Amino acid sequence: MKKLLLIIISALTLIVIPTTVSAQGIMGNWAGSPSSSIDQTAIQEQQEEEQTGKNLLSQLQSKATTCKKLTNDNFEKIGEYFMGQAIGDTSRHIQMNNMMKSMMGKQGEEQMHIAWGKRGSNCDTNASYPQNGIGFTPMLWMMGGGGNPMMGYGGWGNMMGWGGFGLGWIFMVIFWALIILGVVALIRYLTGSRYHSEDKGKTPLDILKERFAKGEIDKKEFEEMKKDVI
Repeated sequence: MKKLLLIIISALTLIVIPTTVSAQGIMGNWAGSPSSSIDQTAIQEQQEEEQTGKNLLSQLQSKATTCKKLTNDNFEKIGEYFMGQAIGDTSRHIQMNNMMKSMMGKQGEEQMHIAWGKRGSNCDTNASYPQNGIGFTPMLWMMGGGGNPMMGYGGWGNMMGWGGFGLGWIFMVIFWALIILGVVALIRYLTGSRYHSEDKGKTPLDILKERFAKGEIDKKEFEEMKKDVI
């Protein structure tokens, strides 16, 4: 049991610690208030990009345009709109974009929005993310955009690359299975340790008497077992 517990803890460590470290590196001072460090001009420009993306998405939904007619610049705006809906705050959206630029460069940040735009609009549900960019989407989902009905159209399933029963679901199932197994193993280990500590220092006859007193064995069984331990 100890070996099983160590294996489970090691597996959880390999999954949880890299994720936590990555999130800490990306998020930085996310919990603070970004509004004070972002000027109104930048906020207005960001809102205009999101509005453009929203309009393009509406045109797709109404069949006023098609996926083939849209350029990467158009998909980038749609991606900005999706990201804005996920975060729910323009200032934080700008801050997140800056974090992405610092980690992936300006071109990587643009490619990330293009991929989100293509996936979320259902124009290309397999659009590739830039290197080191895949971790941003689950983080946005955790920050509050996972179930936003305003996302509509393609939704987060495509943007995260799950598409029904993709790899995302597999890893999620494995992760929670490990969590459950870890909890069960820990409980069994602690329970077993408690019993061992309670029995420590007792003779077999003492344990046998306790079992008889608790009604776990009858008098006949007690007498037969007593002969074996004396």
